[in-house]
Amino acid sequence: MMQSDDLNVSRETFAKLEAFSDLVLKWTPKINLISKQSMQDLWSRHIVDSAQLYDLAPPFKRWVDLGSGGGFPGIVVSILGQDDRIKREFILVESDQRKCAFLRTAIRELNLQARVISDRIEDVPPLAADIVSARALADLSVLLGFAERHLKPGGTALFPKGAKWSTEDEAARTEWSYHCDAITSKTSPDAAVLKIKDIKRV
Repeated sequence: MMQSDDLNVSRETFAKLEAFSDLVLKWTPKINLISKQSMQDLWSRHIVDSAQLYDLAPPFKRWVDLGSGGGFPGIVVSILGQDDRIKREFILVESDQRKCAFLRTAIRELNLQARVISDRIEDVPPLAADIVSARALADLSVLLGFAERHLKPGGTALFPKGAKWSTEDEAARTEWSYHCDAITSKTSPDAAVLKIKDIKRV
């Protein structure tokens, strides 16, 4: 059983993560937030995988999570953000109305400083974020276009990617110029979190 020390968070924060995981398991049979196979590994596959993004983020005031879906990483980082007692804004962008209903329920029940924009990412006016994240959403080339639109100058994108991340990186560089640190994922030695800055179209 996962303990609060494993994630290096307060008991209060850990309790909120547990409450969130219960919400995900309750809603998933109705609106398919996560796959049935990953319900057994919810903590390692989704919560720990999302939490590592928060640990890699530089100081920020506005975090924008794109394609938030079941709240990974958007809700998880919103919960972790409360631990620091710093006033921050978390914005979750999601076009699926049923998933938006879930996200708003989670925000309300967990008393989080977050809000949901229910629209397509490309239709949302630029959000001037310090951090942009997206998990299991699109190829890196597409994500870089979203990040360029929604990051403020000097902002950072955090994109967890699977074992083929280097192939995506290579393909993206035919369209984009950017600085990328590939940090080995805590949940899979073949996967990486891509920490990206200075995005410009070639």
